[in-house]
Amino acid sequence: MTSIVTGLQGQPPHEHPKGYPFVAGRNNVIACAKHFVGDGGTDRGINEGDTISSYEDLERIHMAPYLDCISQGVSTVMASYSSWNGRKLHADHFLLTEVLKDKLGFKGFVISDWEGLDRLSEPRGSNYRFCISTAINAGIDMVMVPLKFDFVEDLIFLVESGKIPMARIDDAVERILRVKFVAGLFEFPFTDRSLLDTVGCKLHRDLAREAVRKSLVLLKNGKDSKKPFLPLDRNAKRIFVTGTHADNLGYQCGGWTATWYGGSGRITIGTTILDAIKAAVGNESEVVYEEFPSADTLARQDFSFAIVAVGEEPYAETPGDNTELVIPFNGADIISSVANSIPTLVILVSGRPLVLEPWLLEKMDALIAAWLPGSEGGGITDVIFGDYDFKGRLPVTWFKQVEQLPLHIGINSYDPLFPLGFGLTSTKENSSD
Repeated sequence: MTSIVTGLQGQPPHEHPKGYPFVAGRNNVIACAKHFVGDGGTDRGINEGDTISSYEDLERIHMAPYLDCISQGVSTVMASYSSWNGRKLHADHFLLTEVLKDKLGFKGFVISDWEGLDRLSEPRGSNYRFCISTAINAGIDMVMVPLKFDFVEDLIFLVESGKIPMARIDDAVERILRVKFVAGLFEFPFTDRSLLDTVGCKLHRDLAREAVRKSLVLLKNGKDSKKPFLPLDRNAKRIFVTGTHADNLGYQCGGWTATWYGGSGRITIGTTILDAIKAAVGNESEVVYEEFPSADTLARQDFSFAIVAVGEEPYAETPGDNTELVIPFNGADIISSVANSIPTLVILVSGRPLVLEPWLLEKMDALIAAWLPGSEGGGITDVIFGDYDFKGRLPVTWFKQVEQLPLHIGINSYDPLFPLGFGLTSTKENSSD
């Protein structure tokens, strides 16, 4: 994902000095690489948890993307709430200063996370001057302080009393000014309002739709490998669409959309899966929709096939921590009841693999991991009706049971439901890498 840096900031010229921030012009914005470092490897995946590893593994696995970001001129790096072997990243001088700034040559500025300093004491925010001195001396250059506005007075006291060297303040200010000059904030302190109409324009939505269809992973296509279920017939006489996620834009988008934890319903402009199906089918096709399938509807014998969209409700950070990983809203029951009566395609909308019991997997005719497709549901109908083939591959191992987690490729007990890199196409039985 490090290529997003040049997408935001622009492509630095070949002669651009390594480690220095770069912003191409007023149509670009500064990027932030986060969260440094290892928050994707915490024990049991717990948010703000502890990454337990050797330095060699931390560098090889978790630090590697930052080398890419720095080479692209990333302007800022955000420290992680998480810890490394019990040491809070916001207080880790070795990683923030000796490694990130000195060894890797990062010349932009390091920013704290929201109330990141408060987490350096228990209870949070107590002994606040200790929190400030520890973080600033560790290498934090800019502090995200949403509420404690006495921060400045405390910082001045710590400098005047010698707890924070003036040289550390000078270094932080130099780094912050460097990024602001590079971004042109002194010449142009306000946004260019002429760009407003560009946001969410057709070009952007077309690109988002392309991203959706390329990221979908086809996990099952037919109960018999010789008789693929997909692509579906867009001219089928009658199609049943159901599930909690079939007509819910907020659920498609997930967390960090419009609000911190995301939301339900029409939270923004976009196309739901149901919208997309209605737009994609033929003029003679009838689409019957129910969020929850009724007994009367399931008793009908006139559906060509069903499309069931289920998955997770939006979440972010700690509320997303989950040790069960079952499909919410009785998703398995919805799939089961529909698949008992109608040939069924299941579209799973989630931020991660969820439990798929063998009996449930056997019932469905086809299964797609749609992840969080966002606002452009048309990317899903692009592939299920055969306008494009599936290209997505699993970026993670899909477990059989949560008791297997963490499940890493290459270990003797590696026994996944679907291996890392797995993905079918409509034309081949299996195209896993």
